[in-house]
Amino acid sequence: MSTLAYLRSFFMDKDVASVTPTSRFCVRTVCKPIDFSKDLNIVEYGAGTGVFSKYLLKHMSLDSQLYLFETNDILYKKLLEIKNQRVHFYRKSVEHVTEILGEELLGKVDYIISGIPFSFLDEAQKESILNQSKQILKEGGGFLAYQTSGHLKDPLEKTFGNVETEWEWRNIPPMTVYRAFK
Repeated sequence: MSTLAYLRSFFMDKDVASVTPTSRFCVRTVCKPIDFSKDLNIVEYGAGTGVFSKYLLKHMSLDSQLYLFETNDILYKKLLEIKNQRVHFYRKSVEHVTEILGEELLGKVDYIISGIPFSFLDEAQKESILNQSKQILKEGGGFLAYQTSGHLKDPLEKTFGNVETEWEWRNIPPMTVYRAFK
């Protein structure tokens, strides 16, 4: 059912960049740096149908919190099927993430996982989202993204001053995985 939701969304929404959910291999590669032994605040941009969300909830402590952003109606409805008190849903764009999450989370987010297609954004939008992401992350917090190409490396380097990349071939399509830390 998830793949069908993605296919429908792909053809109906210009902001959906994939025809299939992220593979378990890509999920594990993206989440590799996360220390699940601690209580965490994790924000997910473009949560889709919840592939990452379900993985995170299985591994997160009971006192961790997960903040999910998804703008696509079809994917958001699937996402709402996740019933867990640690999850907070936002049917809003991350273009105003600092305002949406508010002062209480500013500088307190451990990780941001992003699957939004940054290549679809203009430079000003991309820069704004990355700068806001840096603001909400705590010192040492990580911005973990997966994209279909290497286009995000320079903007991440500019914003965070560091970036690591890794390819995950066991995904359709293959993904570049990015890691940048505050």
